[in-house]
Amino acid sequence: MKPPSAWAHLPFFTQEWPGIRDRLAHMDDWLPGPERLFAALEILRPEQVRVVILGQDPYPTPGHANGLAFSVAPDIPLPRSLRNIFAEMQDDIGRMPANGDLTHWARQGVLLLNTSLSVPDGSAGAHSRWGWQKLARQAIIEAQGHAAIAFLLWGGHAQKAVGDLPRDQDLTISTAHPSPLSARRGFFGSHPFSRINDWLIKQGNRPVDWAG
Repeated sequence: MKPPSAWAHLPFFTQEWPGIRDRLAHMDDWLPGPERLFAALEILRPEQVRVVILGQDPYPTPGHANGLAFSVAPDIPLPRSLRNIFAEMQDDIGRMPANGDLTHWARQGVLLLNTSLSVPDGSAGAHSRWGWQKLARQAIIEAQGHAAIAFLLWGGHAQKAVGDLPRDQDLTISTAHPSPLSARRGFFGSHPFSRINDWLIKQGNRPVDWAG
């Protein structure tokens, strides 16, 4: 569980991480596990981040979480929120990925970061007060030091956690969460994928191939 080298200078890794690491070391079952804990930060360096999508914590079902927010292993049926995300994408750009593994988004500069990077088996939100949220904020601020960023903030949790970070030069799309409980309150019809790509093109950047 070594911090990713490109992000290891963040204050979190000298202040909060030692305590979190020790707590995890005394637990038998937690997700996504040591090898995938920092997956979102291992794929991207700060200067590569173009889009931020913030989740809450990993899926609490063994075998589902792969360390990227909203993403699941390729052979896992789509969770309900991800199913709604893909439905909105189909409506927005006419295409959607073949499965729920969003690694291809991350490789194109989309930081898929949860505000908590660990969760016990079957206990969603149980590590939300461990101090993980400081890492999400510090990582985003570090990325902002390199370029303007598109923020896709789905739901009150993401908006409360980092909603004060976007600057005038950034793009912010804040809507209801894609959960079945809230998707019809403003998530559906928001067309976030085409809006982000239009903005990226205006910035002189490549659009994201969302469907892979």
